[in-house]
Amino acid sequence: MSSDGGQLKVGMINATGKYLTAETFGFKINVASTTFRKKQLWTIVPDQSDQDTVYIRSHLGRYLTGDAKGNAECSSESPDVDAKFTVVYHTDGSGRWAFCSRKTGYYFGGSDDMVRVYEKQPTETEWWWIHMAIHPQVNLLSAGRKKYVHLAADGSSLQAAELIPWGRDALVELEFKEGRYCVRACDGRYLTSSGRLVDEPSADAMFTFEMRTVGSLSGMALRDSSGKYLTATGVSGMLQAKNRTVSNNELFNVEDSQPQVFFTAHNGKMVSIRQGIDVSANQDTAISEWGDKETFQLESDKGNKWRVRTSDNKYWSLETASGIQAIGNATNPNGLFELEYQPDGAVAMRAANGRYVTAKMNGSLYATSESPTAKELFCMMIVNRPLLVLRCEYGFVGQKSANNARYECNKTTYDVLWVEGQGTVYCLKDANGKYLSVDSDGGIVASQSAPQSFIFELRGHSKMVVKAPNGKYLRGEQNGIITASSVDYSKATLWEY
Repeated sequence: MSSDGGQLKVGMINATGKYLTAETFGFKINVASTTFRKKQLWTIVPDQSDQDTVYIRSHLGRYLTGDAKGNAECSSESPDVDAKFTVVYHTDGSGRWAFCSRKTGYYFGGSDDMVRVYEKQPTETEWWWIHMAIHPQVNLLSAGRKKYVHLAADGSSLQAAELIPWGRDALVELEFKEGRYCVRACDGRYLTSSGRLVDEPSADAMFTFEMRTVGSLSGMALRDSSGKYLTATGVSGMLQAKNRTVSNNELFNVEDSQPQVFFTAHNGKMVSIRQGIDVSANQDTAISEWGDKETFQLESDKGNKWRVRTSDNKYWSLETASGIQAIGNATNPNGLFELEYQPDGAVAMRAANGRYVTAKMNGSLYATSESPTAKELFCMMIVNRPLLVLRCEYGFVGQKSANNARYECNKTTYDVLWVEGQGTVYCLKDANGKYLSVDSDGGIVASQSAPQSFIFELRGHSKMVVKAPNGKYLRGEQNGIITASSVDYSKATLWEY
């Protein structure tokens, strides 16, 4: 759920697997689409003065209404009394919701072109599965504990224990499956109601979700098939389904997972803040050395400008004599940096003074160079996407079919890619261990046993372009075809990751 007054963007699926759709012209509504795109996007808006009331708003900004005759329309520009609904959750564990008109007491439902607010009790056509319109890779905040969920250091459980979601262990995937949700850790394992992590999503790894408000807190509650809600338990905050009622501890908020990276300078050392506020490239690159102090979060500002956040909740700042120190905040003008990508994936960072950042002999970072040379180039590796899900304006990226390993970009569901970082490039493989590559037609297919090099270039909040092994950027078309065909990144597809 978003922080925007608890509003929730969703797709609504009926008993036949079709999505509720608001047509662009005439404000007509139907339940006939098998795809989840812009016209199938709805926003459930809680009434701020009555926690039992919600409004349902289309992508056109119009509100769903029901009148005394049972007619359903979606043309109202304001949320009036006819647009008020109450949410009812099915008790069968299927995860379905029903919407009851506050004015008439009738339920909203339908199929094909017949959509009404007519039934006194919900039948099969009045029950809806709710498909959250989010990128599934998120950070998950326990609203009661005010701590983020992460994979425990020993890998035994998911715990709500981090004040800041830092590193790959804080990445959580909410996987929509059979009308319910699975909670997946960064290593690909699934959370069960007992708190165990398993390799495959069994019945006890599927949760229904509900919009709930407790006092001043609102959020998502996840319920298992026995009616118990997921909660953070004990000192460690271990997640398991325990209670049958919802309190603060059963509420969770979903937040975007922003990119976190390691920087390696020309001297072969990793950039770190272990020594204090000075940002220096002085740590050996042995894997055992990597940690929170070498991890930095990139936060998009206007254009191609970025802020660099540390695990101490400070930001890089260009200080006296052009040195970089971790003492800034999220509004400091001296904390803006531009990323300039090189053909091999390395980056040059231009600071607020217009000069490029370089590492001195002792590792200290200064912005003193007029133009980037080898000493101003950094290897930047994204560390909190061990698993990757890509989405564009047409849908998710996934294989064409079980028997066709070619990838398409207009899928309602997605295929998870496993990421291997190597220097400035990334190798992507499917669940069968086959690496993605470019075929003779420029298409993307999982067919290789040897790693193939892709380059990720971050281009704004939660968006990136991808350069394929043939040196061209990936383009996705409305018909689902993906090709490595764009020479210019500005004409390539922006992929949400």
